[in-house]
Amino acid sequence: MQPEVAVPQVTVDELAAAVEAGGAVLDVRMPDEFAEAHVPGAVLIPLPELPERAHEVPADQLVHVICRSGGRSQKACEFLAARGHRVANVAGGTLAWIESGRAITTGTEAG
Repeated sequence: MQPEVAVPQVTVDELAAAVEAGGAVLDVRMPDEFAEAHVPGAVLIPLPELPERAHEVPADQLVHVICRSGGRSQKACEFLAARGHRVANVAGGTLAWIESGRAITTGTEAG
């Protein structure tokens, strides 16, 4: 059994400040969800692919993890934190980001 890992929660306001400063954002939703709308600069690694692609997640900086509403990203954070990554879960996810009126990007490319 994996030990419980405490994962910091951040608001979309805190995420916006991090994005502005060039912070890393990992989106763990499915590609069709990502294409509909995502945080500018977010990189997509769908949650089911994370175990095989964890090496793609920066290990030298705090990574903000986001999904639709916060559930999948919490699981991703626990997985990554247990492997030594510095992560923060975005409370409310992409829905909260959109509701805040902030800009979104569409399509499959990050940025």
